[in-house]
Amino acid sequence: MLTVMIADHDAARAAQLEQTFTELGYAVASVVDSAFALAAAVTTHAPDIIIVGTDSPDRDTLEHLCLATRDCPRPVVMFTQDDASESIRAALKAGVSAYVVDGLDAERIRPILEVARIRFEEHQLLLLNAAENLRKAEERRLIDQAKQRLMAHQGLSEDAAYHAMRRTAMSDNRRLVEVAEAILKHLPA
Repeated sequence: MLTVMIADHDAARAAQLEQTFTELGYAVASVVDSAFALAAAVTTHAPDIIIVGTDSPDRDTLEHLCLATRDCPRPVVMFTQDDASESIRAALKAGVSAYVVDGLDAERIRPILEVARIRFEEHQLLLLNAAENLRKAEERRLIDQAKQRLMAHQGLSEDAAYHAMRRTAMSDNRRLVEVAEAILKHLPA
């Protein structure tokens, strides 16, 4: 059973959201009436999905949503009345996985949450891949710098410098980037 957290400053709409999700079999971990309390509530309750109800997503709500999901990433579904392109764009930039206008029909809830969850997982995978690519590019840059330094200090060809680094890495049971970092630390520029 998925656990949801509801964030809505409108008490009547929050109660409607809570009733709808409870009737559909979701566990409601918490109902938060202020965007300011969202980050602490997400940390405390660790919901599977965050549900935000709002007439229109304001800057404060989106900022606090970003803060709440920065350290504890979660799919976010926003139910709103605002269909303006700028609002949609701002919400998606803030980490909203599904932006639903006039869509609180009970029969649509499960597919909406499923789409949000899948979109969130795909986005997290893209972020992970981007971070991995950046890490690899940085490692290649360090290895290239270390090769250049070895070439300059020991008069080696590029191929010979690379093989010397590789032999050291294998004999010391270290990664090539670790050898490169050691070379850059110990050989003057």
